[in-house]
Amino acid sequence: MSSTTEDYKGYRSPTLDLLMKQEAPVWSQVTLHTTGGNFSGLILPRSETADALHIVLKLDTGYNIGVRHDTVEKITVTGRKVASYQIPEKEFPFDPAKPRVKLFGTGGTIASRLDYRTGAVIPAFSPGELYGSVPELADICNMETEKLYGVFSENMGPDEWIGTANAIAAEIATGVSGIVVGHGTDTMHHTAAALSFMLQDSPVPIVMVGSQRSSDRPSSDAAINLINSTRTAATSDIAEVMVCMFGPTSDKYGLLHRGTRVRKMHSSYRSTFRTLSDIPLGKIDETGVTPFRQDYNRRREDKQIKLNAVFDDRVSLVYYYPAMKPDIIDSLVDNGYKGIVIAGTGLGHVNKPLYPALDRARAAGVHVYMTVQTLWGFVQMYVYETGREIMGKGVIPAANMLPEVAYVKLGWALGQSQDPAEVKRIMLTPVNGETTLREPHNGYLVFQGGIPEVDEFISSHWK
Repeated sequence: MSSTTEDYKGYRSPTLDLLMKQEAPVWSQVTLHTTGGNFSGLILPRSETADALHIVLKLDTGYNIGVRHDTVEKITVTGRKVASYQIPEKEFPFDPAKPRVKLFGTGGTIASRLDYRTGAVIPAFSPGELYGSVPELADICNMETEKLYGVFSENMGPDEWIGTANAIAAEIATGVSGIVVGHGTDTMHHTAAALSFMLQDSPVPIVMVGSQRSSDRPSSDAAINLINSTRTAATSDIAEVMVCMFGPTSDKYGLLHRGTRVRKMHSSYRSTFRTLSDIPLGKIDETGVTPFRQDYNRRREDKQIKLNAVFDDRVSLVYYYPAMKPDIIDSLVDNGYKGIVIAGTGLGHVNKPLYPALDRARAAGVHVYMTVQTLWGFVQMYVYETGREIMGKGVIPAANMLPEVAYVKLGWALGQSQDPAEVKRIMLTPVNGETTLREPHNGYLVFQGGIPEVDEFISSHWK
């Protein structure tokens, strides 16, 4: 076999030397004979920024593994598959009796298809590609798609939030029945909060969706999340910005989380998104949406939405830690930041060495708000002397607003005004559930394994 380094895309020495010696380029079907046993699968390309020590192998199960080059004793090549990055398209059928749903893409993999000849995961985005990947969508709606961005979720920020909000408002004006926004999961709760403030009183559902696991994995949640979010957008009476992801760890149903009270809580669980200090808006399964509460904005027949897509990015979120030095706050002030959200300890506290920095921030006209790093619960700065002293430095308690939500809302508020009184009015006036009068009795539940009452609850609901 004649090959060049281009056939080993992404691999570097010493792994590249091994693959070339064994004549096992990318896309080879192989068995790796290693000191730890034999592994059969397809050699996948490597990111050029990844380490140079591992071969990436897609197993027959669909999972990918990395095998250290220095454990490989021999490579047996049994075949090769030619890469193809085309998804067979099927025309998305049009049914005038079905609602019209618009799907906006920002870069997260909302749906993809595994090319079984190559092992590659191919993103699907056009209506025809989506229909070829998830044909159930045609039973729900007439789908249209538009790619807004192609970035990882950590690269979504104020410019993308504003662009997404404007695109959604323009689409709603055309009379669409619902909106789906495909988004990477890591910062989806930030974008959900931003859209909740920038798009108010929507006449239709605006549903954000992502996937924790790509479609090449047997446990992928991509298709079911897309089906659930599309059904919500097409049929739900709940006309708010929502996040739609797995409810339990199974695919039994999805949960609909209000955009201002949701947070990603696990790095890899499919049921990673949770409503904090409240309960979800409802659940979604093949039978439709079941609301858990009645205080939601309802679907209307008009095409009117309140668009206020502004943001001042001179805002920071500071997580307090013991022995924090005042130069953390000073550096933000010196660099022209206009707003700081602090995630404080307990009921909303920081240490005394920060007090002079808070005084300097107030003197510089910086707007400082306090949240709690416990995530559940309220800021209560009147209880202890520390809290009262901090308020005396101009720090304003933000009730039970989540830290990330307070960060987004402060940037949104400063995009409208720099006047302290007006910013405070905007910050402390609820828009859509970002602060509540109290927490419901069932708004705090953590499944702590081994506790008898929790084990009893779980066994009675999941058998």
